[in-house]
Amino acid sequence: MRRAQHDVLVRRLREPRRFIEVIAGPRQVGKTTLALGAAVECGLPHRYASADGPAPPHVRWIDEQWDAATLTLGGAAGGVLVLDEVQKVPRWSEAVKARWDDDTRHGRQLRVVVLGSAPLLVQQGLTESLAGRFELLRAPHWSFTEMREAFGWGLEDYVCFGGYPGAAGLIADPARWAAYVRDGLVETTLSRDVLLMSRIDKPALLRQLFDLACAYSSRELSYTKMLGQLQDAGNTTTLAHYLDLLAGAGIVTGLPKYAGDVARRRASSPKLCVLNTALVTSRAGTSPERLRADPEAWGRLVESAVGAHLLNTAALDGIEVAYWREGAAEVDFVLHAGGRITAIEVKSALSSPPAGLRAFQRQFPKARTLLVGPGAGVPLELFLSRPAAEWLS
Repeated sequence: MRRAQHDVLVRRLREPRRFIEVIAGPRQVGKTTLALGAAVECGLPHRYASADGPAPPHVRWIDEQWDAATLTLGGAAGGVLVLDEVQKVPRWSEAVKARWDDDTRHGRQLRVVVLGSAPLLVQQGLTESLAGRFELLRAPHWSFTEMREAFGWGLEDYVCFGGYPGAAGLIADPARWAAYVRDGLVETTLSRDVLLMSRIDKPALLRQLFDLACAYSSRELSYTKMLGQLQDAGNTTTLAHYLDLLAGAGIVTGLPKYAGDVARRRASSPKLCVLNTALVTSRAGTSPERLRADPEAWGRLVESAVGAHLLNTAALDGIEVAYWREGAAEVDFVLHAGGRITAIEVKSALSSPPAGLRAFQRQFPKARTLLVGPGAGVPLELFLSRPAAEWLS
């Protein structure tokens, strides 16, 4: 199956050389397949190289790959150089800038596609040296629609197993599937994308925080309460920083509390949310059948699926995602951008209209409110089939 980003990248590569194309997203969402497929379809010769080794390569690795591409992909039309996991190379953005500018001065037509597993790390390099020279193409976790079209999944499959296409063929054996997600995806992300690339004084704490975020996904949890559940937790500043790193790696995040024009992040308790429900289910230690039979656990997983969907699709359109609480009244998710606001409450079973939505609308009269779930609300399958932008008033 071709993702929507495929056609965008093909179109850009066929245009006259203008910008470095950057594809940023978490591991195992098909960034390499996307880049190579687009390079083939655009009709230009291409060269692929990956910096994803046990240790970061030297910065001259950039020059070596660039020289090889210049020699082998010659011709008036140029070619496409694909550099994978480029954030692993120290000072990579400076090296890419120097080579790109040199090609520009000499009229060389080499197109360059840069891939990175951790959006935060890639974006740091982009903003430092490459301002004005790149276009960013986000590749989030796979949506329900994509998993349904590619693998024939139903709604419950997606809620339970999330959006990792590489693991889709293993769901008939849940134990094997869970081991693959834990060992092949999560551990690689933590060890290569976070611990290897950032200064982490307490690596055990970062792993504990990840486990805690998965266990408490869809729940508000203050940093003070986190400190009480983690060993050698240091202080709230450390926890907030580590949570930002995990969000940058595209696995878990802490939603800020919505407070009108400003979503307060550090001043309020975050609402923890995974960006892929596979991260919850693979660590739950129970079968999907038992999970489905537990109304409370299933309800939290459904809410996590909605949160992950909103987070993965909202970023594509510059939409912020938050939650809201005022006393006992609360709303699961708040979408906001450019003065537009939508409050969303998730229900996994029939229930009375939530008081939180009514309280929110009294405080923010112009806001749109949505109830997602059975009954009078928007059906979950329909909600997960459309991006966040379509639900923003």
